[in-house]
Amino acid sequence: MGANVLVAEDDVKQAEIIGHYLVREGHVARLVHDGRTALEEIRRRPPDLLVLDVMMPGVDGLDICRVLRAEPVHAGLPVLMLTARTTEEDLLLAFALGADEYVTKPYSPRELMARIRNLLRRVERLSEAQQSSQAPTGAAGDASDVLTAGAVTVDRRRHTVTVDGRPVLITAGEFDLLAAMAAEPGRVFTRRQLLAVSRGTNAYITERTVDVHVLNLRKKIEADPSSPVHLLTVYKVGYKLNDRTPAATSLPSDSW
Repeated sequence: MGANVLVAEDDVKQAEIIGHYLVREGHVARLVHDGRTALEEIRRRPPDLLVLDVMMPGVDGLDICRVLRAEPVHAGLPVLMLTARTTEEDLLLAFALGADEYVTKPYSPRELMARIRNLLRRVERLSEAQQSSQAPTGAAGDASDVLTAGAVTVDRRRHTVTVDGRPVLITAGEFDLLAAMAAEPGRVFTRRQLLAVSRGTNAYITERTVDVHVLNLRKKIEADPSSPVHLLTVYKVGYKLNDRTPAATSLPSDSW
């Protein structure tokens, strides 16, 4: 079944090309050409995926991403960002604001569609998770879908994260990274290993992207991000999830 994809791109011709490829693969494509209209459309009828150009009139793509991630109902919306900006700092800023994927211009339509398919697979997993969470008791996923690392619980089927039983809302990219570590609590992962599980072969992504995801995750799962007890740094190696339950903590009040 096709997905509902909102394309926010001020270049009308580029937007139409993306829309053509989306429709050819069986999706519904809605096209808008400025930031304010994009926000209105998202709030009116949330899409399954947002393809978002950075440079748009009115409200730019970075501000749109910042606004969406601050709204719980839209915080999990997969966002693929398009931009002509190619520096590493631009890339890291996009991910820091919550982008799930990043494609630089000029790009191949085939490459773009491959990235879109990847994000839509995450949407499909989330949809299945929501359906299973509404199923009668005993009809939900296998226990192996639930990963526990100390006080952190990751449910891969329901695509949810809790800390000490309290729900935490994270992006798709952050979820992939956290789930990989939760599958082997206490194991130290290098940045390169975490990069592989969260981003695959995207040539534009660097190991510093992992640091940005870790910073974002700590803001959400740690009571004091500057002194983490769940997501730990192993000096000169990488990161790990604590496999022991630390003393009781309180999450930030805006974690949900």
